[in-house]
Amino acid sequence: MEDLLFSKRHLAGIVTVAAVALSLTACSPTQTPAPAAGGANAATATSAKDMGGLSALVTAANKEGALNVIALPDNWANYGKIIAAFKAKYPKITVNSANPDGSSAEEIKAADDLKGQDTAPDVFDLGSAVTLASTSYFAPYQVSNWADIPAGNKEKTGLYVNDYTGAMSIGYDSKVIKKAPKSLDDLLGAAYKGKVAINGDPTQAGAAFAAVGLATVQEGGKLSNFQPGIDFFQKLNKAGNFLPLDPSDATIASGETPVVFDWSYNNLAVTASVPSWKVTTLPGVAYTSYYNQAVSKDAPHPAAARLWQEFIYSPTAQNLMLAAGAYPVTLTAMEAAKTVDTKALDLVGALPKNLVTPTDAEAKAAGTLLSQKWAAALQ
Repeated sequence: MEDLLFSKRHLAGIVTVAAVALSLTACSPTQTPAPAAGGANAATATSAKDMGGLSALVTAANKEGALNVIALPDNWANYGKIIAAFKAKYPKITVNSANPDGSSAEEIKAADDLKGQDTAPDVFDLGSAVTLASTSYFAPYQVSNWADIPAGNKEKTGLYVNDYTGAMSIGYDSKVIKKAPKSLDDLLGAAYKGKVAINGDPTQAGAAFAAVGLATVQEGGKLSNFQPGIDFFQKLNKAGNFLPLDPSDATIASGETPVVFDWSYNNLAVTASVPSWKVTTLPGVAYTSYYNQAVSKDAPHPAAARLWQEFIYSPTAQNLMLAAGAYPVTLTAMEAAKTVDTKALDLVGALPKNLVTPTDAEAKAAGTLLSQKWAAALQ
């Protein structure tokens, strides 16, 4: 999954880090959502209370019978298991998962292209830039455990809310690269000729955007100006080491993309199927960013969309994210309530202490600069 300026594909003390985080065949037009019992309308509900409580929300979602998610790969933050758990808990709701390897830009495009149809996305999972550029697509909603989400990780009305984070890392095939890179300069060496890929286009994909962000701070730059990061990838390209191929599990397994900049949880997921795949974070400043949940204001299944949000922020889904190496936004609250999966937390370990996260303004500025400079830098 990827962001508009971004692609998709421990932490107790840092979950409060400020967030800035279909190809579907057209079907028949969706009908106007029916009010729930008591006259509540799911399309305008800003909390389960507006529906008469969580049980009433479940009843309304069951009546709709479907949920459309988009750009959620099974191995991205454990979404395969999260979707399976949702379906097991709510068997009357069919989950339609569209374009799992799509970008956030494609999520928003699908919302435009399919507006008014029953195949349109109900919910979004987006990185910082696309979130900030697309707020007009969202409907505010506050989940039942709203208080468990730190104030710095949510838009105050619930228009969009952080859900999980990780650090930008470098994955590499240890059969090809014998020693883990210790700096960006290492990647400019002959051993990396035609081998270094990023997860998507940074003007379209969040993970790729973050790769440029990491290069920026590793090169001594600031998040308010991604030029040093752009300059690094220009040097990487001129050295013949940049590989303009979008990596996937298949390209990694085949050896086509032996070195990949990606989120720590994505690179960690690869190790399960490719034993020689290793993951490292560069010494010095680390780059992290939350992804965000949002309900589509035009959701064809508005009750199911809101029920999905309730589930995503429940300990069940948040612990599944943690088990995959993605740090959930309610981690501190789960630790206090003793609902956290301690074994998963122990296995995942801690993010680097010296980390940075772009603010809203910095993400917007970076997105603008990349749209102006990225393509030319790789010519």
